[in-house]
Amino acid sequence: MPFITTPIAGLQLFQPRVFKDARGYFFESYNADIFKKAGINSVFVQDNQAKSGKGVLRALHRQTGDAAQAKLVRVIQGSVYDVAVDLRPGSPTLYEWYGCELSAENQQQLFVPRGFAHGYLVLSETAIFSYKCDNYYAPKTEAGLRYDDPAIGVEWPDLDVDYLVAKRDLEWPALAMSAKI
Repeated sequence: MPFITTPIAGLQLFQPRVFKDARGYFFESYNADIFKKAGINSVFVQDNQAKSGKGVLRALHRQTGDAAQAKLVRVIQGSVYDVAVDLRPGSPTLYEWYGCELSAENQQQLFVPRGFAHGYLVLSETAIFSYKCDNYYAPKTEAGLRYDDPAIGVEWPDLDVDYLVAKRDLEWPALAMSAKI
């Protein structure tokens, strides 16, 4: 199987089979049968794409309740440091995080199950980030965690530029004070 197990149950790294020749490369970025064989039965209903510059940190977002989303994330151009934080009640890895580099070069994708907060930091001069969601965006259910919350302790890479973080992402409550978890 083209999946790499992470230390957090349900969070899986997908390494597609890439066919390269003089013309370039080809790979299936998604095949429902392959994902089902790996135990991923999500039906994706929405695709999103974002372009950002080096140092942009899109914080730890999630949607709550019936609007929770599983995501399949990848980078089309450039590279990012991608992070998922387990917020599933009762999970043996509750509040643990996993980070990995996703890039156009390594072509890996991360499957993020429902119940996780997710974010990424752009490492390259620019990056195009794409992701599939298994539920529609519902702004009223959006929640998040501060990217620098000491209770979580994400180890973001040091860059030669300051992080650029949206104001609302800086205003998410610390884990110890969050009423949305």
